[in-house]
Amino acid sequence: MDATAVRTVTHEISRADAIEHFLASAYGTSMRIRGRDDHCLLQHRRIDAGPVAAETAYQSADLHFEVEPLNKLIVIRTSTCRMERASDGDERRYGAGEVFLVCQPDRPHTARWLPGQFQNCVIDPALLARVAASTPARRPEPIRFTSLDPSTPQAAGQWWAARCYVADLLENSEAAAAPLVIATAARLLAAVTLATFPNNTVSEPTAQDRRDAHPAALSRAIAFVDEHANQDIGVTDIAAAAQVTVRSVQLAFRRHLDLTPMQYLRRVRLGRAHHDLVAADPARTSVTAVAYRWGFGSSSRFATCYRQAYGLPPSVTLHQD
Repeated sequence: MDATAVRTVTHEISRADAIEHFLASAYGTSMRIRGRDDHCLLQHRRIDAGPVAAETAYQSADLHFEVEPLNKLIVIRTSTCRMERASDGDERRYGAGEVFLVCQPDRPHTARWLPGQFQNCVIDPALLARVAASTPARRPEPIRFTSLDPSTPQAAGQWWAARCYVADLLENSEAAAAPLVIATAARLLAAVTLATFPNNTVSEPTAQDRRDAHPAALSRAIAFVDEHANQDIGVTDIAAAAQVTVRSVQLAFRRHLDLTPMQYLRRVRLGRAHHDLVAADPARTSVTAVAYRWGFGSSSRFATCYRQAYGLPPSVTLHQD
């Protein structure tokens, strides 16, 4: 992911027709909005990072929406507003503090947004596919959500925590300039979204997956990670390089290394960060800069992992003669 894709745009718009034009352009679809113009005021802020975006929106009217397919996944958390949405016969009302999917990415929906604020995230379905497990037939089907509501209130809370974490990173100019940080954060948000809302991705390995979890597949996977650790890769990329399914490569790493593929990737990146700290000039770089370079969005978490691996804080390594 190109760090130049991270950008923030703020708008304030009045009149329902102007709001309709703006939102249709922003989401790249057709929509119709009805509301009283003398009460319409929209304040909209979007932080865009390519396959994911975080938005905060406030409006002062009672607006009714008819929206064509968005071709992207939108997860909303109401803050001070109430909302209603209907898609494919599924109708729900939401009060303040609730989390939900607006609709399936390829389906139209209607909605009612009462005065107040919400926060959301917009996710490219292609990113979800890169994070999701493959099907037993090894030809991934389009991801379908079997419910537009979280599986549990706890899952909704975890999604909101992940969204806040990612939004904070996007607000951080130094983190936003580090491609691996943003790419890793985007993958995290996609993975948590898949874990939050019931869907058709595979959860159990097949017999073929178990047979394919052999040392040769693991060797191919390790070689790929070692060569591409400085790039935006995930478990689906690792599985493709190993020529097996996601479940197979997960089993192979667990069976032979007692790690997940992503844990191994983080271990490799931690080693590269250690190498950079040893070689760095402390007058020209910082621990945070090195952590961001290798995809660690939290410098405190990086310091904890580093101490566990090397027995001393990364700042000590950086300043050693």
